Amino acid sequence: QVQLVESGGGLVQAGDSLRLSCAASGRTFSSYTIGWFRQAPGKEREFVAAVRWSGGTSYADSVKGRFTISRDNAKNTVYLQMNSLKPEDTAVYYCARAASTIVVLSPGGFSYWGQGTQVTVSS
Repeated sequence: QVQLVESGGGLVQAGDSLRLSCAASGRTFSSYTIGWFRQAPGKEREFVAAVRWSGGTSYADSVKGRFTISRDNAKNTVYLQMNSLKPEDTAVYYCARAASTIVVLSPGGFSYWGQGTQVTVSS
């Protein structure tokens, strides 16, 4: 069974930084793409960033240049470094493991989800 646990959220001011962590259980962690998604109140869950088993990364246009995703396979952990935060980044952030080795960067392409961590950015 795969379990994902996010941490690192909080309340910050615009322009500040936060680093989110996603700790995963399961021996096959390193074989799969791990993604970060977010969901703001009244909005659909949206893709933020993903890191493949090879280390390749993808980002939503809205966070490119500000967020960096990375993984430490030895620790079964994925990180999301968020810099220059904006009020529109306010959301619950979720990490998730891809459903298969063929990656679709949308919520439907991910089958295991954490419980989420709240990020609030004040102006």
